[in-house]
Amino acid sequence: MTITTTTHLNFRGDARAALELYRSVFGGDLALVTYQDAHSVQDPAEADQIMWGQVRSDAGFHVMAYDVPARLPHEPGVNPVFVSVRGTDAEEITAYWTGLSAGATVVQDLAPAGWSPLYGMLRDRFGVVWVLDVVAEHTAS
Repeated sequence: MTITTTTHLNFRGDARAALELYRSVFGGDLALVTYQDAHSVQDPAEADQIMWGQVRSDAGFHVMAYDVPARLPHEPGVNPVFVSVRGTDAEEITAYWTGLSAGATVVQDLAPAGWSPLYGMLRDRFGVVWVLDVVAEHTAS
């Protein structure tokens, strides 16, 4: 059982450009999944925006990002970061979810998703947004 925590940045339409910049600065591999790729388009104007993206380098740099859909509130600087906990074991991730969910507001129930065997998002009782998921293989775009 292994987990990692990763900074997860939130944008409104700029996730691709930001991740491309970070890759140009830190090197590494860029992986992007659009809302269209994930079959999760709710607004056709957002189909090519990033639902999940990351830059990961051999030197240890790792950052994730996505474009907050227009249907959700977003003010740059107000909720710019999530803490992403990724693991390889669904039972372990479920245990972390259970511990964090006491007094939390669930944003997305922990359940299978199109890009992960298990994914969920919650705001803990201290206001920190956590994204927990089981790692699935993804090829870079």
